[in-house]
Amino acid sequence: MKEEKQPKDEKNNPLSKYMALSGIGIQMGATIFLFSLGGRKLDAYYQTQKEWFTIAGVLIGVFVSIFVLLKQLKKINKSDN
Repeated sequence: MKEEKQPKDEKNNPLSKYMALSGIGIQMGATIFLFSLGGRKLDAYYQTQKEWFTIAGVLIGVFVSIFVLLKQLKKINKSDN
């Protein structure tokens, strides 16, 4: 006789919120790194004296990663209600 597995209800699992955000630091770091890498490539291509594209890439990466974080938090809070 096989025992039927019950589907897990994510609302009843108190750790589901924390598991959903466990990789956010790596995701944010990767996003900022990729944007700064793109800025470095543009600085090298246009041969700028100051690294303006790198600075812009880092700032854009920070804003994009914060936007994604807020979007994920909003989704998690919606699923809790």
